[in-house]
Order: sequence, then structure tokens, then C-alpha cells
Amino acid sequence: MSSKILFVLTSQADLGGTGQKTGTWLEELASAWYLLADDGQRLTLASIAGGAAPLDPASLEAPWLTDAGTRFLDDPAAVAALAATPRLAELDPSSFDAVYFVGGAGAAWDFPVDPAVKATIETIDRQGGLVSAVCHGVLALAGATTADGRPLVAGRRVTAISNVEEELTTFDKVVPVLPETRLVELGGVYAKAAEPFGGHVEVDGNIVTGQNPASAPLVAAALLDALAVEPAGA
Repeated sequence: MSSKILFVLTSQADLGGTGQKTGTWLEELASAWYLLADDGQRLTLASIAGGAAPLDPASLEAPWLTDAGTRFLDDPAAVAALAATPRLAELDPSSFDAVYFVGGAGAAWDFPVDPAVKATIETIDRQGGLVSAVCHGVLALAGATTADGRPLVAGRRVTAISNVEEELTTFDKVVPVLPETRLVELGGVYAKAAEPFGGHVEVDGNIVTGQNPASAPLVAAALLDALAVEPAGA
């Protein structure tokens, strides 16, 4: 039985005040997209502001452009969906079985503060759905709370791009909030791969988080495992 999975993308195209562009990191979108789509899951793309969702230009070039990324760019249906995303606030989160917040540095600006992100996570979480995210996208969880008002990540095993990885890419000087630092501040039990940029995923109940671009397919695989154990509507 297939499930409905919502992919949420950032609408932040400017890399702070650097004059450079950012957006969604293509690999984190494409690798998860095809692993889930090829399994027959029903996928929907949305973004914070709606319309054309920006992709980080660096993720479209060697050495970062992966086979999955190339497949996405060559897929007319995928490109069309990316160019005309619905606004997240206009969707009914209760109609989805899972949500996946895709990373890219742009997510550090709009995911933690957008009210529709908070509402989407809390609705899906409280109806027993799966909440997942990768890299900077994990900052989506920063504003979400449990029914009794505690941070959703408090006491939960989580991961996201590490402070070391941010420093190695110099993004620590650019992004408004560091995901690892924020998760720990909220009481999350943060873990990471032994080496920077190694794939790592954490699964704690219905929360699935991945550390970095290499972790995106691991998040998708964990979603499939969870959906197989407890099919939608069970």
C-alpha cells in the first residue's frame, strides 16, 4: 500500500548578505525522491512561499551533481513540479502520512520560523505520521512542540549537519543558526557520523533525521522501513 509523503523545500534563494545564491541542495531532494517514487509512494512537492523553489547552484555542478540529481533535472514532471510548487500553508497536512523537510543552506532561514512548518509537523506528528528531515532541513523541527508544549526534539535522538561540517564549509559564518547547536539547546540527543560528511541517520519513534547530503537516501530508506511496519491508516 502506498503512502502520501510531502516534500517541503526552502524558498530562501539568497545566502545571507554574501551576494551568493542558495536554496535546496539537489542531492537531498533527488536521491530521496526517486528511492520513494520508485517504490510506488505518492509524493507531493511544496515550498514555503510557493511557486518556483530555488536550487542551490553549487549542487547543480561537479563534483556535487549526482546521478539522482541528473535524473531529476532530466525528468520533465519533476522539473515542472519544482517550478510550480504549492505554498505549504495552503496544503492540509492531515492528508499526508509523512513529511520530509529537504535541506540546503536556505532552509536555515525560513524553516525554523515559518508557522506553516510548525503546523505541518505538529499535525502529522499528532496523528501518528512520520516526521523526517535532512541536513539544514532538520531546523524545521526547531519550532515544533508536543501537545503539552515541550520541544518536539527534547529527549529524542536526532542528527543534522554538524558544527564541524559547517566550519569546514565556512557556512558557520553565514547561516543564522547552526542545526547541531539548536537541537542541543532544545534538549535533543544529538549524534553524528564518525567522520565529517559521512552518511548518518537517526530514527527515534516517528522522527527520522539525516546528517548531510549523503544521508538523504538513508532517511528515505528509513521512511520506507517505517511505512512497511505500520502502513498508512493502520
